[in-house]
Amino acid sequence: MPLDMSAIGREVGPSTVSWDSRDAMLYALGVGAGQADPYDELRFTTENSEGQALAVLPVYAVVLIQRSGTRAEMGPIDRTRLVHAEQGFVLHRPLPVEGSVRVTTKITGMYDKGSGALVTTTSRAVDAASGELLVEADSAAFIRGEGGFGGPRGPAGAEPCPSRAPDIEIATGTRPDQALLYRLSGDRNPLHSDPAFARRGGFDRPILHGMCTYGITGRHLLHAVCGGDPARLRSMSARFTRPVMPGDPLTVQAWVEGDTVRFRTLGAGGQPVIDFGTLRRAA
Repeated sequence: MPLDMSAIGREVGPSTVSWDSRDAMLYALGVGAGQADPYDELRFTTENSEGQALAVLPVYAVVLIQRSGTRAEMGPIDRTRLVHAEQGFVLHRPLPVEGSVRVTTKITGMYDKGSGALVTTTSRAVDAASGELLVEADSAAFIRGEGGFGGPRGPAGAEPCPSRAPDIEIATGTRPDQALLYRLSGDRNPLHSDPAFARRGGFDRPILHGMCTYGITGRHLLHAVCGGDPARLRSMSARFTRPVMPGDPLTVQAWVEGDTVRFRTLGAGGQPVIDFGTLRRAA
């Protein structure tokens, strides 16, 4: 069996990653800021607009962890069969416009899901200068064909979204070149750009990064339930359920329950592409 079970608990890092205002603005553009109206989100897309102090979209916290390269090896798996399954993060304070963090990551579990294996990881990012904890993130990857090894099934998943009509529904979309733009923020996986690689993974053409759809969702929820204030978005977690193709329409649905917001995102055909979502916000 290719999965290396001894990797559970193994920590990688620390690795230092830095960013500046250009990185923050490029990420905002990559998750659709300014697409509908180029002057609507100048706070996230420009650094010199009158009355607009540049701020960083909260979901960029996860991108910093991905850019750190602290990926624990899980065995000689076929990475064309690996997909991002779940993602969550907790922000302990808003991201500054520029800075450096030290990131550590460890594998926390390997679970047998029958048709594949689910591998979970936890990461921590601390300010490189002060050592202050900035971000905690949990992630899961599903590897098709690696199940059936007799391991535990894993903990129960998050609860589904409420059955009642959503309190908020936002129609949005993606560009045909969305993946090519988003990859400039650091995720150069050819599954999202190389047709030949995508075909080896079982897709007709390159798919959109799950984290791009996640970032688009988080951006819309920031405006809809946090008043556009990054300091109010404290945490966000969700499951990736279906691939999105660049150019597909999206619909973000949300149910507000006080400081907790449940959400999902529908793709082409109205099927969930992100589901079981929970966002927590400050008052």
